[in-house]
Amino acid sequence: MQNRPGRPPRITISDVSTAAGVSAATVSRVLNGTAKVDSSLVDRVHDAVRQLGYRPNAAAQGLARGEWGTIGVLVPDLANPYFPDILKAVSTVARAHGRRMMVMESDENPAAEHDLVEDLMRCCDGVLLCSPRMDRAELVELAGRKHPMVLFNRVVPGLSVPSISVDFHGGMTQVCGHVAQLGHRRAAYLSGPSASWANAERIRAFEGARAFGLEVTVVECGATSQAGYDAASAALDAGVTAILSYNDLVAFGALSRLQELGISVPADLSVVGFDDLSLDRVAHTELTTVSVSRDNLGRRGGEILEELLVTGHDADPVYLPMTLHLRKTTAPPPTI
Repeated sequence: MQNRPGRPPRITISDVSTAAGVSAATVSRVLNGTAKVDSSLVDRVHDAVRQLGYRPNAAAQGLARGEWGTIGVLVPDLANPYFPDILKAVSTVARAHGRRMMVMESDENPAAEHDLVEDLMRCCDGVLLCSPRMDRAELVELAGRKHPMVLFNRVVPGLSVPSISVDFHGGMTQVCGHVAQLGHRRAAYLSGPSASWANAERIRAFEGARAFGLEVTVVECGATSQAGYDAASAALDAGVTAILSYNDLVAFGALSRLQELGISVPADLSVVGFDDLSLDRVAHTELTTVSVSRDNLGRRGGEILEELLVTGHDADPVYLPMTLHLRKTTAPPPTI
């Protein structure tokens, strides 16, 4: 490759080998640290590198050591606004450590996840699985390959894999306590994807909600605004005074349907979201919801993976607490 006019000639490994009086293979071994080399030759190579201003190709060095310089991240749905902030934070951590990030999407298909993770393992030093839906047996099989892996928003007891998760159970417990304190006694929950561990953690909170005097009916739904729109009528059929949602998107869809039906929120019915999603980009900016800093979540997840790559340290599971945001879609139930 010819150099562009005005630029100094590019220094190659051949130039270094000539200046040091050693073979190019010896230069490569010294710079990559892939084999023992006589100390006198090491000094000659480093002297030549400094004199010539040679800059090794970091990617080539990584490959020589069996490293890709890349981390892989699997998410269930790139269209879900929950994930961009997380991915951005993970990428920032990766870049700070000289790595790049590769992202794959399963399109909410648990059956596709295993093969996608295998693809990432073939070309990435470590993988971070965001909200994986695959069953426990598949996760156990992948963990058995000893490839650096971190679970994100999924905790599997007995699995020797670092994990970081939001305390979804605690977040939904706060939601239930809030609506119960307002005086609600019957609520409907618009449930998320059936294979979602995070959804199961939300549902697990309803047993404890009975202590608040709140009965929650679980209504099959999904994770999108369309799913919330479609499920709103079924929630009303349950004779409830409050609707709890898998996420804010579901709540937004339900709010649209309730508006069409002439139901006033919160005068006639209270609605609660989850995750505090994209409040600057949608019409419903006054939704009562719970959230955690997704930037902090992604940053800490990236740091756990980096520590695993560097030290092999298998950290204890990390849970981040959620914060309840009281806005304008919840109020005491209507009096009869």
